[in-house]
Amino acid sequence: MTDHQNPEVLTSVADDVEAAVIIAALESQNIKATATGGFTAGFRTETPGHVDVLVRHEDLKQARVVLSEIEHHPVDWSKVDVGDPEDE
Repeated sequence: MTDHQNPEVLTSVADDVEAAVIIAALESQNIKATATGGFTAGFRTETPGHVDVLVRHEDLKQARVVLSEIEHHPVDWSKVDVGDPEDE
């Protein structure tokens, strides 16, 4: 496996909902992303924790730009697709 295929942690957030918003924003820019953490064997606690948002090494620079934009500008929720709740 070459370095460009290794996942990189873009950011860590408090919960899976915040991670889902970031992932949706990244994917709207054709950046594949995923989250790790948040759930443990299907059990969700309400204690503070962290969820890592991961991107491919080759997408890290562009992903940081997207993350910066969503941190400094309000999210237009009409353009963010966080999935269909019926799919879960």
